[in-house]
Amino acid sequence: MAGRQPVPDPVEDRFLTAAVGRTRHHPAAALTGLGLGLLVLGPGLAPGFVLSYDMVFVPDPAFTRMTFGLTGTVPRHVPSDVVVTALAAVVPAWAAQRLVLLGVFVMACTAAASLVPSRRLLPRLVAGVCYAWNPFVAERLLLGQWALLLGYAALPWVLVAASRAGERGGGRRLVCALIPAAVGGFAALAMSGLAALLMVPWRGGWGGRAKVVAALAVLSLPWLVPGLLRPGGVPGDGVAVEAFAARADTPFGTLGSLLLLGGVWNGETVPVGYGAPVTASLWALVVAGALFAFGRFRDRVESWWRGAAIAAVAGFAVAALGAVAPPVLEGAIGLWSGLAVFRDGQQFVAPLAVVVAVGLGLAADRAIEARHPAVAVGALLAPVVLLPSLAWGAAGQLRSVDYPSGWARAKQIIEADREPGDVLVLPWAAYRSYPWNHGRRVLDPLPRYLHRPVIVNDAVTVDATTVAPEDPKAVRLDGAIRAGGPLTEVLRAAGVRYVVVDAGGATERLPGAERLVQDKDLVLYRIPGTRHSPEENTPVTAVVAAWIVVSVALFWSLVTRATTLGSPLLGSIPRRRAP
Repeated sequence: MAGRQPVPDPVEDRFLTAAVGRTRHHPAAALTGLGLGLLVLGPGLAPGFVLSYDMVFVPDPAFTRMTFGLTGTVPRHVPSDVVVTALAAVVPAWAAQRLVLLGVFVMACTAAASLVPSRRLLPRLVAGVCYAWNPFVAERLLLGQWALLLGYAALPWVLVAASRAGERGGGRRLVCALIPAAVGGFAALAMSGLAALLMVPWRGGWGGRAKVVAALAVLSLPWLVPGLLRPGGVPGDGVAVEAFAARADTPFGTLGSLLLLGGVWNGETVPVGYGAPVTASLWALVVAGALFAFGRFRDRVESWWRGAAIAAVAGFAVAALGAVAPPVLEGAIGLWSGLAVFRDGQQFVAPLAVVVAVGLGLAADRAIEARHPAVAVGALLAPVVLLPSLAWGAAGQLRSVDYPSGWARAKQIIEADREPGDVLVLPWAAYRSYPWNHGRRVLDPLPRYLHRPVIVNDAVTVDATTVAPEDPKAVRLDGAIRAGGPLTEVLRAAGVRYVVVDAGGATERLPGAERLVQDKDLVLYRIPGTRHSPEENTPVTAVVAAWIVVSVALFWSLVTRATTLGSPLLGSIPRRRAP
């Protein structure tokens, strides 16, 4: 009847009150995260591209077969390259990179702040700053693993959503929370997925666990399908477990370094000055206090605290496995190659970072209650003060650079050629230390820079251990290239039309090849009479079907009932109809 008012529902009021309490500080946390991101990037904010290890962005990226993992290479870059290419169609590619990197800090700070059960702003910001500024973030950023950091940034939302997956609408909220990890791809979903499975209550949680498995399976399809169907099969062996195992970067050994959220395998990506005895000891006290506060004040946190503690302990165990018991991990990888993701185990301490951040926020909240606001302010500043070298481009290590003009000329020549044929890159190594990139090591950008298939040696060498190449084309050419003899006839028979040689690389191995570009940065050769050989590529139909399924799932999670990324924390707010 007109004018009749609905009867208030106490349950709905409770949900609405919780929602308001959790969302009113989101803008402040987001702005804080933005400020942290700006402080971290520093000189990297200038136009140009920040290139560091696995972080490869290029001007004018295009949708190619490689973008979708259809060339036979292992699709670790799927679907992150798809998303970046789409974003670069709207804004300049260098601006797209900045949006992604700043988005990591905004999302990490906001997500962690949302988990602190306090109506005060300061304790929430304490958690947000701690989660966005710590050794894990610093080391993974220097390693160039922005895609993994996307999953890390949204992990607090994933944990809470997974703990409520069994509720009505829980599957939809979980899919929404997993979107950043899905964009990140294989490693990000593996990290988030393991934590999500451990968050589901063990008693009566089969429905929720099934939803978690289903969500992970569907969101994995863009990289899982091309990975399973690639001509070379699923790679993976037990080698390099010790090479990629966690290492000590503090005076407290490997396990202590992991507990302090560090311990990355690559010593070159440890922030400048990190691990000094004084600052490491002070950071250890902060972490210990945060863990104590999480356990002491866990009753203030909702029921997800138990699952988060289990996920943190399990993640720490996985992170330590390669360092403590490498034969166990080697044997596991031998049984199923998919477990090779655990070789780089340090990434699995991410749930521990959530627990530390929330615990520090709880400690700050309790300090304010006890009329010690200075303690809360100290907790807010501690992560930044104890890791100052993350600021200003990680002490100048992350700087914007422009691709040389010689690269642009080579690209123009190659793209104007209508004849088929691949591009080979020499010297035969995956990572480059270009002078124009200030000597910073970076994964070869040419496969993304050029819109033609590029063959690079994707073998990875760490210390004295080498992980064999995975690209079938690289595997076929590996022996001939390493033999040291002339390559022209071998490459012509293999369907290679162009060879790009870094300046200073050997060029006498290409007799009869036509030199098209030569400057201080590269030399471009064209091999005449290249024979076109049929390629063994991943079936397109199956990959298209995978993307359709994922698109439907995302539409269902985002559009149905206007779900947003923040909703995993807010629960389901029922809407009552007026009688």
